[in-house]
Amino acid sequence: MLKELADNIKEQINGRVLNQENLTELALTAMFAGGHVLIEGVPGLAKTLWARSLAQLLSVECKRVQFTSDLMPSDILGTKIFNQQTGQFELRKGSLFTQLFLADEINRTPPKTQSALLEVMEERAITIDGQTHTMGEPFFVMATQNPIEYEGTYPLPEALTDRFMMKILITYPGVAAEKQMLQMYHEGNDAAKLQGLYPVCSATQIAEAKQEIQSVTVDDAVFNYIVSVIETTRRIGAVQFGASPRGSVALLLASKAYAAISGRDFVIPDDVRMLALPILRHRLLIKPEAEIEGITPDTVIENILQQVKAPR
Repeated sequence: MLKELADNIKEQINGRVLNQENLTELALTAMFAGGHVLIEGVPGLAKTLWARSLAQLLSVECKRVQFTSDLMPSDILGTKIFNQQTGQFELRKGSLFTQLFLADEINRTPPKTQSALLEVMEERAITIDGQTHTMGEPFFVMATQNPIEYEGTYPLPEALTDRFMMKILITYPGVAAEKQMLQMYHEGNDAAKLQGLYPVCSATQIAEAKQEIQSVTVDDAVFNYIVSVIETTRRIGAVQFGASPRGSVALLLASKAYAAISGRDFVIPDDVRMLALPILRHRLLIKPEAEIEGITPDTVIENILQQVKAPR
């Protein structure tokens, strides 16, 4: 069921909204694994449009908030309002009370507002005035950020960055893909109106698909492989801080979801290798002197995957 659902979504979205392989598959993997996604790319690459398209295909409620320097935590969490007619305080829910929350340009809002996402992303709950409100299912956060602007931005703290299961990098489309996009606009199709995208599932089917992932088996050798990869990130000289146990859990859960999306009921080492970059790149803190030499988290992870022997 999960493979068929994912194939239907990829068939509709790839080529119309996003012309880069695997990105939609990665986002679906994170969502079905119960994680969240941080999307990074320069302006104009359809990051927001991609998120809105996924929401429409999944038939879930989507709320988009443009994060700005004056955005307050209560703007997204909600606040208590006094009702003069009843004489009681009533909760006015914020934008986070939804199924797919799109935080557009998340690094443009101050840390005070960014930290409002910590509880809901980890515990699926929002606490307002001492009262905890549990989120429904599904609940998925997609956040975008621009990597080339630094003035007026606030880099995400490590605690919040670590809450994202994946960090997906979107690059420029190829020549053929960009030509296809131009032809689409020339023919009068407006991608922003989400033309031709039809829901392929319901919230109930998403819940059933998540249950399917629970039955995916993991061999003991794959457990050892995941632990070895994570542990090696903590011993590399260029790395100041390696991945935490949350990274291990994320790699395991995502591998199980990816296996189910691929039509298998078992995880193979290639699943782990394929997901290592998006799951670990934002969890490694590179030493300043190593950054000067041009070493990036991606190069470190690729070297680790070459060093750590995968089970057969």
